[in-house]
Amino acid sequence: MKLENREIAIEGVNPADLFGVNNQNLKHLKNFFPKLSVLSRGSILKINGDLESMDEFERKFELIVRHFETFNSLTINNIDNLMLANGASLLTKGMDDEILVHGNGGNKIKARTVNQKKLVEAVYNHDMVFAVGPAGTGKTYTAVALAVRALKAKEIKRIVLTRPAVEAGENLGFLPGDLKDKLDPYLMPLYDALRDMIPPDKLANMLETGIIEIAPLAFMRGRTLDKAFVILDEAQNSTSLQMKMFLTRMGMTAKFVITGDMSQVDLPLRQKSGLNYALEILEDIEEIGIIRLGKSDIIRHKLVCKIIEAYEKSEEKSPQNEKSQ
Repeated sequence: MKLENREIAIEGVNPADLFGVNNQNLKHLKNFFPKLSVLSRGSILKINGDLESMDEFERKFELIVRHFETFNSLTINNIDNLMLANGASLLTKGMDDEILVHGNGGNKIKARTVNQKKLVEAVYNHDMVFAVGPAGTGKTYTAVALAVRALKAKEIKRIVLTRPAVEAGENLGFLPGDLKDKLDPYLMPLYDALRDMIPPDKLANMLETGIIEIAPLAFMRGRTLDKAFVILDEAQNSTSLQMKMFLTRMGMTAKFVITGDMSQVDLPLRQKSGLNYALEILEDIEEIGIIRLGKSDIIRHKLVCKIIEAYEKSEEKSPQNEKSQ
């Protein structure tokens, strides 16, 4: 077979950012084309191999560059998805280019995966949405971005963020301070997301005046939450009664987003997750959106996906070690 040479010019993006630390993205891409020799020289890629493989490489590389231009980010999981036969469909127009909110330091916060985009669309089209998936898929972060966006657009008057205060192996009573001090560590992921999106002084003022409220799930009892964007995070750790209580707090003009990861239930053994039960009985209600995110949506370190896969394989071999859900 005759081998040929070809050069691809990289335009519009920084090759160092595109290829990642120690060229990890480029190295991963090469694994899909074992018949090609691929070398990077600044903003030029030099390829050597058969014509058919080079054509396919060029098509896929164009998708990867477009993805990076759109999201200003590229992970190993993104590359895996783009290499699929329908990889081009992951770069559909519309939600791809939409900035949900401008974060601190000029950071543009967007939906970065296919299912994150589905989550955004679901929240636009439904007043209640469940977003379920493993760690690192951006469930909470995307939901908080949508809440901040709605607040800035004056579509709502306040944001309410809540979590069950379930002890995941730690004893709440031994934490120092008053009740707020004891509960704040459980709510830290919500604070972290808000700190990315709202300047510190403004965020402090919003928390002080109640425009943004962060509270444990038990504090929702007896309330009607109206003109608000309400997020229940870590919902897998709610009981069925708690979930029913929360869902029935919904006022006439509220948005509710419920997020959770059924692989991380910290409830006592034989205590069924309220999230799991809600998904079972509410899935046929058309007005409720249900988005299921997966490993392909993980945007943390590439090891996170491998860790999740390792645990899943172990649990499949030893189901008796799993908690009752």
